[in-house]
Amino acid sequence: MKNNVQIILILVTLVLQSCASKKEILYLQDADLYDYQNIEYESSKIQPNDILSITVSALVPETAIPYNVQTANTSGSPSLDIIKLQGYLVSKEGTIVFPVLGKIAVGGKSTAEIEKDIAQRLEDGGHLKEPTVSVRLLNAKVTILGEVKNPGTYTFTEQNITLPQALGYAGDLTINGQRNDVLLITEENGVRKVVHIDLTSADWFNSSHYFIKPNDFIVVNPNDAKVKSAGIIGDAGIVLTIVSIALTAAVLIVK
Repeated sequence: MKNNVQIILILVTLVLQSCASKKEILYLQDADLYDYQNIEYESSKIQPNDILSITVSALVPETAIPYNVQTANTSGSPSLDIIKLQGYLVSKEGTIVFPVLGKIAVGGKSTAEIEKDIAQRLEDGGHLKEPTVSVRLLNAKVTILGEVKNPGTYTFTEQNITLPQALGYAGDLTINGQRNDVLLITEENGVRKVVHIDLTSADWFNSSHYFIKPNDFIVVNPNDAKVKSAGIIGDAGIVLTIVSIALTAAVLIVK
């Protein structure tokens, strides 16, 4: 009888260990205490392998033609993939080759800085009068892996997206995702760094990582309950079945 009781206690302990607590699951638990601040939008910096769309216009439209990529004649609007192929690929040295102007350094600059640089080159060099330059990043993407519903790499066209938006693309964290220690791998000034973010708190709202950058990598590790259940018995339902059988057996033995 004593051995049966010990077995039951052990099984009950295993079940309790495989359960996630309320504090591990709820987002932004201290949101009521959040100190609201103005949002500061930070422009992303261009990196090698980025693809840029650059459009130049001028007071006399015909004069800007040599400075724009001539698109192939296609029926209807070109797809994003075709537009990417016609864009400017940033080399590993952080440069592009621009019509007439030649090689231009764009790595580490924002799209606004590139617009200003090219417009100034065109005007100072006597190429165009009062040119207008528009620069867009065509292949902004974020990779999300781990305990999310739909892991993968997602592209976006907005200039800024938030961490919750990125996780929303992946269908949100699963119930087994570790919400208090989400890993964000990002690059700043050519240096790769790992940032730990606690989604159960609102403190990170004021950090520089509220907005993610193109090419960021997000990892959601399994929580303790998932790790423990995977290491002992993969399915909590099986554990409950075993406990039920053990309890039934104990009752029969007692009788």
